[in-house]
Amino acid sequence: MTPAARVQAAIEILDQIIAAARNNGAPADRLISEWFRTRRFAGSGDRRAVRELVYAAVRVCGEVPASGRAAMLRLAAGDAALTGLFDGSRHAPEPIVADEPIAAAGVAPAWLAAALAESGLAADALNALLGRAPLDIRVNALKADRGVIALPVPGEPTAAPQGLRLPAGTVVEQWPAYRDGLIEVQDSGSQIVCMAIAARPGETLVDLCAGAGGKTLALAADMGNRGSLLACDVDRARLSRLMPRAERAGVVVAETLLLDPGQEATALAGWAGRADAVLIDAPCSGVGTWRRNPEARWRLTEAQLARLTALQARLMDVAAALIRPGGRLVYVTCSLLDAEGRDQIANFCTRHSGWRAEVLDLPAGSPHGDGLRLTPDRDGTDGFFVARLVRL
Repeated sequence: MTPAARVQAAIEILDQIIAAARNNGAPADRLISEWFRTRRFAGSGDRRAVRELVYAAVRVCGEVPASGRAAMLRLAAGDAALTGLFDGSRHAPEPIVADEPIAAAGVAPAWLAAALAESGLAADALNALLGRAPLDIRVNALKADRGVIALPVPGEPTAAPQGLRLPAGTVVEQWPAYRDGLIEVQDSGSQIVCMAIAARPGETLVDLCAGAGGKTLALAADMGNRGSLLACDVDRARLSRLMPRAERAGVVVAETLLLDPGQEATALAGWAGRADAVLIDAPCSGVGTWRRNPEARWRLTEAQLARLTALQARLMDVAAALIRPGGRLVYVTCSLLDAEGRDQIANFCTRHSGWRAEVLDLPAGSPHGDGLRLTPDRDGTDGFFVARLVRL
């Protein structure tokens, strides 16, 4: 493909991403893969170049663009070489005409940018949300230690005790260490917030929103594979991936429970008052993961955010009933919006007497309300809010 043809390809893919964002369609990475699957003429260099153009255009546009061309024109506005590729030649974009629509630059749609600013995010923090995410792994303490593990590519230690950072694009899934369960792909921030639960051998823990189990496996390692660990979720497909991962990692203390949405308390009635700790890795807007999914900021609406915050509050109430006196509730979101973090903790303490927030001592993060906030610009991780509440 010529450079101009790559730009036109990126425009066509952007059109699909924009339509999917408006209609809750497939994510960008899947749309890019599908586009190339039917175009075998594109080589690996073409695929890489087009992907980079697509994501660069997505990152630079705040509001949802009118079209893929408008998004690419925003990217080209500061790049004369890119502008010159709009030349109308074969497989190239048509020449730029005066006054044609150009997408607006920005961090996010206006309402969302305002909410982030109100949540205390400065310009540097906002811009960092749209950078490129690193590749982090967690060395599985049940089988290895990061200080001595031998890997094909040496990693840089992160603030997480078993975390290593590798060059972006490293195909760790092909390594024997991954196949044998010595390592897992997990952002360093995700590893650090797991430490807030302070899991100990012999305890009874509940991972209320386990998904595919990344944090579940980290908790099992902290428990030394001794105790009881219940992993729950309402998503059957994601939860079904946990046990094969647990087997590979050598985790024997975990069991799974598929929940019906809205009926979680009924399914967990037998666990009432038994848990030493409950982790809520709550469904959220995912603001803190924009480095990996930048188009997600085009999908979020104020109505969706309101539904998410209501769900988060309900899950905290469900979790509270499971915890014994002296037990711990750890609330985590990969969001930096106060509505999904600081405010949720304050509202919980208003609804429930007999609980207190504990000061967290973690290797990253800064105090925010009654918890800690991790951000890409300051901590080099995905964005997180974490807080720990103790039942008196």
